[in-house]
Amino acid sequence: MSHNPLSIVIATRESRLALWQADHVAELLRKLGHTVSLLGMTTQGDRILDRSLSKVGGKGLFVKELETALEDGRADIAVHCLKDVPMDLPEGFEMACVMDREDPRDAFVSNRYASLDDLPQGAVVGTSSLRRQVLLRALRPDLKVEPLRGNLDTRLRKLDDGGYDAIVLAAAGLIRLGLRSRIRFAFSPDTEMLPAAGQGALGIEIRTGRHDLTAALAPLDHAPTWLTSSAERAVSRAMGGSCSMPLAAFATLSGEQLRLRAAWGDLEGDGSLIEVEVSGPVASPADAALLGEEAARQLRAGGAH
Repeated sequence: MSHNPLSIVIATRESRLALWQADHVAELLRKLGHTVSLLGMTTQGDRILDRSLSKVGGKGLFVKELETALEDGRADIAVHCLKDVPMDLPEGFEMACVMDREDPRDAFVSNRYASLDDLPQGAVVGTSSLRRQVLLRALRPDLKVEPLRGNLDTRLRKLDDGGYDAIVLAAAGLIRLGLRSRIRFAFSPDTEMLPAAGQGALGIEIRTGRHDLTAALAPLDHAPTWLTSSAERAVSRAMGGSCSMPLAAFATLSGEQLRLRAAWGDLEGDGSLIEVEVSGPVASPADAALLGEEAARQLRAGGAH
């Protein structure tokens, strides 16, 4: 039970996955003695479904309305998929908490084929992620990768309606919604597909200076995930930080030793990837971010832009 119980309003998108995430956080906070309610919202990113995110303003389209609700006092916190959060938050906002990470891998989902290798020549695979596009092309240059927008249920419905032979989604979202059985297999980060920065982790955003909320959220924070995601997000920030970049970054922590791998691919080029790996001891998010900046420097030295 918290010593200073608060009344907390969570701003959330209204997709089934976003509501699951907000409910998950609400339940944890209630167990700590707080009173919690949800403010459901439809964001610009939810409304624009006919164009890729990279063409209409990036992943920030999913968080702007939630930040407005924090700013005008309608809500106290916003729960985000960390991979959807812009690398630099607007002035007056901060990430108060990064929670324990769910499975960070990408999932192969298909009704007819058991794996990427089983797909026939020229099969249609759905994803709107530029990162997944270049990584899929490196694995199977013959595939036809087609855009796929919409929330998780919409994407699955488009697959089930026969528009795609397979689609690639974050495993974490499927697992959180009880849809693990839809995963035919998860791509290995070591040999097949590096995840996006922060994939599988939840971040909680607040207005800067809300020390009451910082204290209330502290029990939900997961230090190892904060360190690994800090390194990953630093790569993206140093490379320009937008979702219009085909960039992957994934870190693992063993004791105090952090291992960070990053990959960049040129959608217009020959399909080859620039891949780097850095490692070192980290004791703070700032240490982790320095490793991320070094990985970005090596990517640029290798030709990434």
